[in-house]
Amino acid sequence: MPLHVVNHPAASHFLTILRDKSTPPETFRRVSDVAATYVIIEATRNLAVEPVAIETPLEPMTGSQLAQGIVVVPILRAGLSMMDPVLSILPDVAVGYVGLERDEATAEARTYYLKLPELAEKKILLVDPMLATGGSATHAIDFIKEKGGKDITFICMVAAPEGVQQLEDLHPDVPIVAGALDRELNEKKYICPGLGDYGDRLYFT
Repeated sequence: MPLHVVNHPAASHFLTILRDKSTPPETFRRVSDVAATYVIIEATRNLAVEPVAIETPLEPMTGSQLAQGIVVVPILRAGLSMMDPVLSILPDVAVGYVGLERDEATAEARTYYLKLPELAEKKILLVDPMLATGGSATHAIDFIKEKGGKDITFICMVAAPEGVQQLEDLHPDVPIVAGALDRELNEKKYICPGLGDYGDRLYFT
């Protein structure tokens, strides 16, 4: 599946604020919610709908409603920053969690928590702000597929080409929606120009 990068001037504006190292934590948290909302709206543009008969105050009409249950799965911990924007714009969303942390020496992902709801026949939004090496996203998608999930979209704020390639190689059926595609990973496997460690900046750690 091809990578889709959000093309919206306001999304770029808010992402620039997140990138700025002088942005204080309280502003970072607030702007993170807004920026993520733009990316999530774009990622859910093609959700399946079905007709529904309703009555307005003036007359009957046929509207549309979502035709598929939705599950959001944040990759802990930074992925939690994208969960609330999903819950605020979509109805009746189930929530799962995948706890992965990166070994700073090897850049490999290690699992420390996994809790997923029923996934069969659901639209699954896997969210993590940063797609760097693709290791965490790949592991999370593996878990989701093992539990019966099939219709998966990976959503992030910033992606590196290396991480995109990793997902496209190992999970070509999973579309990627990103706020931006950055230049590369550095020797420490951080995205450049990037915005630093999203979780550290979000939680002031």
